[in-house]
Amino acid sequence: MGSQEKYLKPEVIQQVKRLDLRAKFIVEGFLVGLQKSPFFGFSAEFSEHQKYEPGDDPARIDWNVYARTDRYYIKKFQAETNLTAMLLVDLSKSMDYPPPELRDGSQLTKFEYAVSLAAAITYLMIHQSDSVGLTTFDSRVRANLPPKSRKTQLGAIVGALAAATPSSESNLPRSLEEAAGLMRHRGLFILFSDLLPNETGEGSVEDEMNAVMRALHLYKHRGNDVIIFHVLDKSEVEFAFKGTTKFFGVESQFELPATDARALRNAYLEEITEFRNRYKRECLKANIDFIPLHTGMPFDKALIGYLMERKSRM
Repeated sequence: MGSQEKYLKPEVIQQVKRLDLRAKFIVEGFLVGLQKSPFFGFSAEFSEHQKYEPGDDPARIDWNVYARTDRYYIKKFQAETNLTAMLLVDLSKSMDYPPPELRDGSQLTKFEYAVSLAAAITYLMIHQSDSVGLTTFDSRVRANLPPKSRKTQLGAIVGALAAATPSSESNLPRSLEEAAGLMRHRGLFILFSDLLPNETGEGSVEDEMNAVMRALHLYKHRGNDVIIFHVLDKSEVEFAFKGTTKFFGVESQFELPATDARALRNAYLEEITEFRNRYKRECLKANIDFIPLHTGMPFDKALIGYLMERKSRM
């Protein structure tokens, strides 16, 4: 494994405390691996051309292309080819899992994993001259940085992410609706969330899922693309608990003691699998990209998913 590729591992990146360095190492490690994959090339070159048509400005003809092809093509302006994206980062209390008493010092919380990935995507996009902004939320929008493509935007977004702390209950449908009104132009929305419903809410899980999808349909109705990075903790996906265990609600006073946690495993895995599959089915119908992740997965799994979906829109 190359010296940079090791930074794709969450247990290694956890040791890097500065978020800007995490982003740099993740992206550089990813690009090392990308050179060996069929995706190499498109992530670094986004200039486009179109055939010259009567009425187009002759000053935009690319004479280098003409010399190679004997045909007239014009360069598209940067504003026509580059992407405008908004990162939506969930900082509700459920993202701060596992809690401090269960951490062994070698793992990232869901929030740390999501923030590291968001910072890496920001690093990648800014260096490709894309415009990117940030919205953080829990029960409502907490911070908003409008999209920009200048180099200073990287520091602004990384700084905001590094300062954010998950500490409140969630209200994902309301926050998504509020965030939708903050972006003035069509573009790409990238959501980082565990999508877990508010534990203190009165409605059912299905009710909240339906409300989330209605909010996401609002984004699509306005002509936006949407990617969801669904981030769960590794233990939430694999349920490795055993023996006498007491389960606590992250955002509520819920408690569930179990004399043998393994007895709950099959029923739990069935529920969490259906939870993810339901979102996956609804997103597929809405033409929304759904990328399931957990905190034990190397970051290249998420980045390749993002680049594949981006390529499909180009």
